[in-house]
Formats: sequence, C-alpha cells, structure tokens
Amino acid sequence: MKPRHPRHQTRAAGFTLIELMVVVLIATILLTVAVPTYQYEIRKSRRTDAKTAVLDLASREERYYASTNAYSTDPVALGYSTTAGATFPQTVGSGYYQVTVAPGAAAPSYIVTATPVAGSPQLKDSSCQSFSVTNTGVQSSLNSAGASSTATCWP
Repeated sequence: MKPRHPRHQTRAAGFTLIELMVVVLIATILLTVAVPTYQYEIRKSRRTDAKTAVLDLASREERYYASTNAYSTDPVALGYSTTAGATFPQTVGSGYYQVTVAPGAAAPSYIVTATPVAGSPQLKDSSCQSFSVTNTGVQSSLNSAGASSTATCWP
C-alpha cells in the first residue's frame, strides 16, 4: 500500500451550498408550474360531476313526465331528498356542485342547472361556472363572466 501524499488528498464528500441552492431553485420553479396546473386539472375533472348530475336530473324529469304528463320541481318526486319539504338546490356528486330545476319559458318544459357549491374550490373554475340542460336536450354552459362556454365545457 502506497502512502498518500498531502498534495493528492481527496476532497470531502458532500454538496456545496451552491449545488444545494441550485436544486432548491429548480424544485421551486417546477412547483410553481406544477401546482396550479394540477389544481386546474382537478377542477376540470370535477366538471364531470356537474354534467352527470344535470343529465341524471333531466332523465328523472323525463321518467316523471312519462308517468304524470307533467314536469316537477319537487326533489322528492324526482327521487332526491326524502326529507319532507325538501327543495332545490340539491348538492350532488362529491359535494362540489348543486343542481336546480326551473320551469322553462314555454310549458311544459324545464331547465336543469348545476352550479358550484358556495365555498367550493370549483368556484375558481372560471371557464365553466354552470352547466344546463333543457327538456329538448340542449346543453349549455356559462363562464364566470356570464358568456357562453358551451363549446369548451360540453365537448
């Protein structure tokens, strides 16, 4: 075994402060991009709850109409809450949206609408704030400014 010369000493193992700061900077940049994108995709995936809820309620309305020859705005008659005196809006799905049913412009007709529950993170989904279906099957959506976003939200 050869003795070590002082000029050939190896450097101590570990990271320098500069290397550590570079890693922290890269991680911060990635998180700054990734977290908002992730939250947007989660809100976008929850839109399925709203679409499913309005289509389900429209289906219940049509079944009710087939047996009574009228549409209903009573959630109990449509198979929702069993609490006496229950009214719309009814919270549906995972609790991010609530649905309402209102009479349409010409009788007999209806409009089913899903909107985010107050305090829900879905309120930040500004491109698709509400989803609606009419008795004729017309699907529509509005953004937070009240403009139509049907092409984006009902693909």
